[in-house]
Amino acid sequence: MSAEILVVLASASPRRAQLLSQIGVPHRVLPADIDERRAAGEDAQQCVLRLARQKAMQVRATLQEQAALQEQAAPQRWSSTPLPVLGADTVVVVDGELLGKPRDRADALAMLARLSGRTHLVLTAVVLASKHGLRSALSRSEVSFRRLSPEECAAYWDSGEPRDKAGAYAIQGRGAVFVEQLRGSFSGVMGLPLHETALLLADAGVPVWVR
Repeated sequence: MSAEILVVLASASPRRAQLLSQIGVPHRVLPADIDERRAAGEDAQQCVLRLARQKAMQVRATLQEQAALQEQAAPQRWSSTPLPVLGADTVVVVDGELLGKPRDRADALAMLARLSGRTHLVLTAVVLASKHGLRSALSRSEVSFRRLSPEECAAYWDSGEPRDKAGAYAIQGRGAVFVEQLRGSFSGVMGLPLHETALLLADAGVPVWVR
């Protein structure tokens, strides 16, 4: 028998679902659908926190609506209190510019060329929306790349890995060979900082290491 679902993940990212499973948190996935563009005058930290918050709030509102309808239909069977919702967002920052997912091959190769031989910042915000309100945390990591040749960047694109990754690389995948040094959170660079996430879950009474 599977464990009872404890939280809803407002993300379609298989990496975030994998990380939640890694720390033993039974969950279901219900991706948010929001405009992820940076707002005018917004810095990187403000942007990533706002997007994570909007994802969590949108899915939380959807669950509340569903619960209310279900309770009306069968008052004895349903509770109007939905599960906590976890939202997250990750950005790669270089020269003050946010690098999201590449639009195409040319965009990905341009991103990798900018990261080559340099240190960049990865910000991941995590927000938990529950009956206790909204709680948030921010992970900051510095990632240093060795110098990359145009040929290996092209080969990396051809592998298919960079297509849906912020900054056009995956530290947990083939892109790991580019990384000379990491200062911060490996799971945060992947997209869900587990230390910060576990603290938010504990604050809302959601356990980890569930068997």
